Amino acid sequence: MKLDTSVSLADELLDLRPMKSEDFAALYRAASDPLIWAGHPAKNRFEEDVFRGYFDGLLEAGGTYVVRLKETQCVIGCSRYYIAEDAPADVAIGFTFLTRDQWGGETNFHLKTLMFEHAFQVHERVWLHIAPDNIRSQKAAERLDAQHMPNVEITLLGQKSKNFAYVFDKQNWANLKAART
Repeated sequence: MKLDTSVSLADELLDLRPMKSEDFAALYRAASDPLIWAGHPAKNRFEEDVFRGYFDGLLEAGGTYVVRLKETQCVIGCSRYYIAEDAPADVAIGFTFLTRDQWGGETNFHLKTLMFEHAFQVHERVWLHIAPDNIRSQKAAERLDAQHMPNVEITLLGQKSKNFAYVFDKQNWANLKAART
């Protein structure tokens, strides 16, 4: 069974819906802060022409969700499902960014919960691939008790890159959620 990425996902805080070409302006507004990208390999992704290439790549690849605050419908970032060559039977979540006003709170946990719960309907494991210099995302994965696996070199949006690999299995995620409630 294939993961359906055409459905919207929501909880009390967030509303996620599949990304469309009309989302460029709102998503670029969210992404235009240089500090968001300081820890990413593409440190200039806040520049409109660079972000346009990223956006178009995500749109073409599919599986990308626009993340909005449910109460205001304000776009605060995006995240994407994809299949990576190091774990072709599983699904991965990545290409995630959130506006800085959403860092350090519960937003990332809500986002991951929505996406993991949807993925676990079809898959037993969910992977994260994080660039070696993206310390903030590595720490976020570790706070979620992700299991750090051997590092990998994989192709993401047509570019080969080295990544730290983290995996969650369905039972470990259920245990983490239970401990947080």
